[in-house]
Amino acid sequence: MRTALVIGTGLIGTSAALALAARGVTVHLSDHDPDRARTAAALGAGTDEPPAGPVDLAIVAVPPAHVAATLADAMRRGAARGYIDVASVKQGPRRDLEAQGCDLSTYIGTHPMAGKEKSGPLAGTADLFEGRPWVLTPTRDSDTEVFNLALELIALCRAVPVVMDADAHDRAVALVSHTPQLVSSLVAARLEEADETAVRLCGQGIRDVTRIAASEPRMWVEILSANPGPVADVLSSVAADLDETVRSLRALQSADQDKRQGGAEGVEDVLRRGNAGRVRVPGKHGSAPTAYETVTVLISDQPGQLARIFADAGAAGVNIEDVRIEHATGQQAGRVQLTVQPSAVEGLTRTLTERGWSLRP
Repeated sequence: MRTALVIGTGLIGTSAALALAARGVTVHLSDHDPDRARTAAALGAGTDEPPAGPVDLAIVAVPPAHVAATLADAMRRGAARGYIDVASVKQGPRRDLEAQGCDLSTYIGTHPMAGKEKSGPLAGTADLFEGRPWVLTPTRDSDTEVFNLALELIALCRAVPVVMDADAHDRAVALVSHTPQLVSSLVAARLEEADETAVRLCGQGIRDVTRIAASEPRMWVEILSANPGPVADVLSSVAADLDETVRSLRALQSADQDKRQGGAEGVEDVLRRGNAGRVRVPGKHGSAPTAYETVTVLISDQPGQLARIFADAGAAGVNIEDVRIEHATGQQAGRVQLTVQPSAVEGLTRTLTERGWSLRP
C-alpha cells in the first residue's frame, strides 16, 4: 500500500492515518468538517489535499448511519482500488450498500476493537490499535486484493486481524462493547443527584465502572441505533439478573432464616458467575487470560513519585503489566497498584522496601 484516503477524521480515522503516515504511506484526509481534516493534517496524519487519482485503499471512518452513503459516493467516484469501513456494526451498512446496488467485491467491512472515551482528531494516536483485535467481515464476493489491502492496513497499524461473520460480530460487540457503555452510563447516572457527601467517597471501584460514561452521547446514540436488537437482548438478560439479585437482597432483610439463607446464596451466585466471566477476559495484547498479582505502594502527591516507582521497578528487573492510581479522599496521598507477574512479586516488594517505599496489603 502506497496511498490511502481516510474519510472521517475523528478518533479512529485520525489514529489510522497517523499509523499509516508514520510508516511511509501517503495519506489523504477528508471530512465533512474541513477544520477537522486540517487539524488531523497538522498532527502529521497526512494531507487534506484531495488525491490526484484513485488511491490504493479508502478507509471510511464515519458514524454507522452514514457509512453506506459515504462508501457509495466514494465508489461512484472511483476513489480507490479497495474500500473498507471501521464502524462498530457490520451487517447494517452492508445491507444498505446492497440496496443501493453497489459493487461489493471491492468492499470489506472491518472494525478495530480500540477506542477511548474521548473523540475527535486531537484524541488520535498512532499506537491506538497496537495489539488490539481488528475484525474483518469478508464474504464470498470479497476480492482477494481488497482483503490483502485490509490485512496490510491492520499490519501497519500493528493490530491483530480477526475474521468473523458480520452477524456474529454485531452480537459480539453488543455484549463486550455496547452493553458495557450503557451499564456504565446507568451507574454514573445515579451520581447526578447523589448527595455531595456520598460523591466525595468515590473510590477506584466507581471510577473504573464509570470511566467510559464520559463518552460522547450523540456518537453512542448513532452506534446503538445501528445495533439495537442484539444490545436489547443482552440488556434483557442483565435485567433478569438484576431482578433476581434485588429479590435476593430483599430476602437478606427478612426475619426468616431460610429466606436470608436463600438471599445470601442468590447474591453469592451472581458474584461467582461474575468471577467466572471475568477470568475469560483476554490478558494484555489479546493473549490468554493471565493471573497477575498486585503490589500496592503508598505515594505522596508530589512531582516525580510515579517516575521513581517505575525506575525502581526497572532496577528490580520487573515489567509492570498494568498500573492503577487510587487517590485518598481529602488527603495529599494515594496508592499505586502495580500489576505484575506472580513470579515478580517477591523481588519487586524487596526492592521497593529497600528503597524506602511504604507498601500496603
